[in-house]
Formats: sequence, structure tokens, C-alpha cells
Amino acid sequence: MTDVPMRGTAHPHTRVIRPSLAAARSAAVASDPGSPGGDDRSNTAIITRTKPKTKRPSLYRVLLLNDDYTPMEFVVLVVERFFNKTQEDAYQIMMHVHQNGVGECGVFTYEVAETKVTQVMDFARKHQHPLQCVMEKK
Repeated sequence: MTDVPMRGTAHPHTRVIRPSLAAARSAAVASDPGSPGGDDRSNTAIITRTKPKTKRPSLYRVLLLNDDYTPMEFVVLVVERFFNKTQEDAYQIMMHVHQNGVGECGVFTYEVAETKVTQVMDFARKHQHPLQCVMEKK
């Protein structure tokens, strides 16, 4: 090995030790499996990657609850506006809520369901209606 002074270093006695050309050649011969005196080990490595398994997010049902004060037309408006239903679908959901006490407006991931419940509740309060909207795990 040869000592080679480093250029531009802060300390004048700092040196980088580089292998000599002869040492580099002997290392290359030793690692070559086809050369005499070399070992039979291969310089290949097998890298395996495991694909992470992602599980599906939990789904939540968004439900409207019946009450005796919220007008049916308002419930239809809410279902159309916040759940992107047609007027006919919104009417069917409203009638189901009216007759059964509860009706499903849609099934969503947690964050989306939570947002829709909040939007419906805020809209109902703004218009002074006691309409209740809840979510439950499917």
C-alpha cells in the first residue's frame, strides 16, 4: 500500500491510504473463480422482496334516522345533495326511513362516512331540523 497525501485538507499530516496496483490485482485474481488459486464463490446475491399485503379498509354504513318533525322534502334534498342520489332513489330512501325508522344512504370508508355524517348534521341544524345521521360499521 502507498501513502498519498490528501490535497486541500485542514491538517497537513492527514493521509489517505490507497491499495497499490499489485494488491488490487492479487485481490481480483483471488476472487475470480476461473483463475488458478481463486475460490469458487460467486459474487452474485439473491435479493427477495416481499410484497406488503394491504388489507381493505373497514366500511361504514351512513344511516338517517326518522323523526316526527323533519319534512320529507328536506330528507329527499339531503339524500340528493350529500349522497349523489337521483330524485327517485332519494325518495325511496326517504320512504324507507319514514316507514322503518332508519334507512341506509350509502357505504363508505371511515373518513368519508364521518364527513358525510357531519355535513348532513350541520346542514340539518342550519335549517333548524332535528334530522339525525349516524354511521355504523358494516
